[in-house]
Amino acid sequence: MDTQNLKAFVAVAVCRSFSIAADRLHITQPAISKRIHMLEQQLDTQLFDRIGRQVSLTEAGRTLLPHAEAILDAMHTARQAITDLTGEVKGQLKLITSHHIGLHRLPRILREYTERFPLVDLDIRFMDSGEAYSAVLKGECDLGIITEVARRDEALSTRTVWKDRMLFVAAPQHPLSRLESVTLADISPYQALLPERRFYTTQLVEELFTRNGLSIKINLATNYLETIKALISAGYAWGVLPRSMLQDGSLKVLSVHSPDSADPVSITRNLDCIYHRQRLMSNAGRAFLDMLWTHADQ
Repeated sequence: MDTQNLKAFVAVAVCRSFSIAADRLHITQPAISKRIHMLEQQLDTQLFDRIGRQVSLTEAGRTLLPHAEAILDAMHTARQAITDLTGEVKGQLKLITSHHIGLHRLPRILREYTERFPLVDLDIRFMDSGEAYSAVLKGECDLGIITEVARRDEALSTRTVWKDRMLFVAAPQHPLSRLESVTLADISPYQALLPERRFYTTQLVEELFTRNGLSIKINLATNYLETIKALISAGYAWGVLPRSMLQDGSLKVLSVHSPDSADPVSITRNLDCIYHRQRLMSNAGRAFLDMLWTHADQ
């Protein structure tokens, strides 16, 4: 089986679309259809059901998929191992990160890395941290830089790069912004705007209120912090955002304390780098890790 045909098969299986898979592989749709056709001829079986624009794997396709992924991963590992023998930093490096980290933490590092190692082909994907964690666990990428997640798997190495301090915020015109001293009890009756409850940040906030015998009203949740910031700026609700997003002064930072204490409430989440312990770390990956640690919190 030709590896190019296997790449086309895996791409269509993942994307559930011939056109999207073609875009991902930077080839035409007729070319990817031809590769799938050749693979089906070699195996003498149909790999996809095509009903209108819907594409789904047949039983044979579902059987082939994990083997195809393993073959391609083994080929990638073999090529990278041979390349690394020269000591050069080159080849492909697959990174996965959250939108927030990609926007606010990585640009400077990526700029320095590409300037220093121009022979490395960076493949960067953006997704929610929970999904990114699963992708690294499955061996789909080399490194993940994500917001801390609640679960832990011993197959992954996890190291904290940055401590992200989270602050309570509201629009200047919001009633909470007029209070000189704000308690969790003051905040509780007002509408909150936070990520979905499956996200670790929201879990931290809810645990804080629960410990103090309070609840919060989350009638709208969105997973993009930039959207949350825009809605809070319009006076829609209060929220909790990373300090790194509050440099423009558009939001009022609320100094919040619990009902029975004068000490300010502190919420901190980790921004972690993760990688699979059993996946070969290339020269390109090691060079990125070294650069990442130079920018890490001390």
